Parts: sequence; structure tokens; C-alpha cells
Amino acid sequence: MFNDSVPPVLSVVGYSDSGKTTYLEKLIPALKKRGIKLCVIKHDAHSFDMDMPGKDSWRLTQAGADITVVSSPAKIAVIEKWEHEENLSALALRFRGKADLILTEGYKRDSALKIEIRRAANKALDPFCKDEELFAVAGDYDLETEAKTSVPLLPLDDAAPMADLIMSFLKEKGFK
Repeated sequence: MFNDSVPPVLSVVGYSDSGKTTYLEKLIPALKKRGIKLCVIKHDAHSFDMDMPGKDSWRLTQAGADITVVSSPAKIAVIEKWEHEENLSALALRFRGKADLILTEGYKRDSALKIEIRRAANKALDPFCKDEELFAVAGDYDLETEAKTSVPLLPLDDAAPMADLIMSFLKEKGFK
């Protein structure tokens, strides 16, 4: 744990339907096995509603609450109204001391280092990121001969190598 420091952020990005969520579903347990406390932030470019119409929390929010908290022994959910979209750096500050690493899905325009998902189905398309934005690339085809990048190239179907690379990254940042 990094004590009260802001956790490092890595954003999983790629073309639509490239498998970002599926990859995170593999990467999260691989990191948890290594003792990492994670925060995962999903970017939604559209408006979303976690509250279900008719549920108490939805009714309280509809009645005018600016912040509605649902708390149980196992989880807490905070629904907070915002005037504008919060940037990733400001969101990361909220999790200071609560996580070792923040993984995001999306935030392709943010300055955080990125793990780009590349699929054979999209290999005719330009890479999603510039090399200087990348932490690594995970793909489902022979990236070594086709990717033309200087960052680590890892398999999409096995998250363990990415988890190992992330552990090295965290240790360089002072993770114990």
C-alpha cells in the first residue's frame, strides 16, 4: 500500500467492442492474487443511472438529494450529482490511501498511461494510442511482427504477464 499517496492510474483503452471489459475481468483477479488493492473506474461518455426507478435511493435522489448513499455491511454506493464531468486526476484524489492502483476503462483522452487492447479484427485500423501514451499493448494476434511499437506486447487471452508487468511498475513507484 502507498499510504496516503494518490494511486497510480492505468487506463484500458481500445476500439469499441475490442474486449476492454473482458480483459479487465481477467486482469483484476490476476492483480488481486498478487495482493493489490484496486479501484476500477468505468468511463461512460453518456449519462447513466445506477438507481433503479422506484427503489428508495432513486426516490430520495428524485426528491432532491444532492448526495445519496446506500450502505450495507458489504458495500457502499454513493450517488452524487455533478455540475460537470470530473477529470480522472480529481477522481484519483478521492481514492488516496484506499487503493494501490486505479484501473480505468476508457478515459482515452486523459494523460494516464494506457493499456491498449488490439484485436485482429481491427488490425487494419491505426493504433488507438501513440507510443508515448502507452504502458503496454495486449492483443490477440502476433503483435511482435505487426504492432510497430516499443512498449511491451502481451497476450490478450492471459492477463498474468500484464499483472507481472504492473507489479514491476508498482514496485518502481514504491509499492511494498
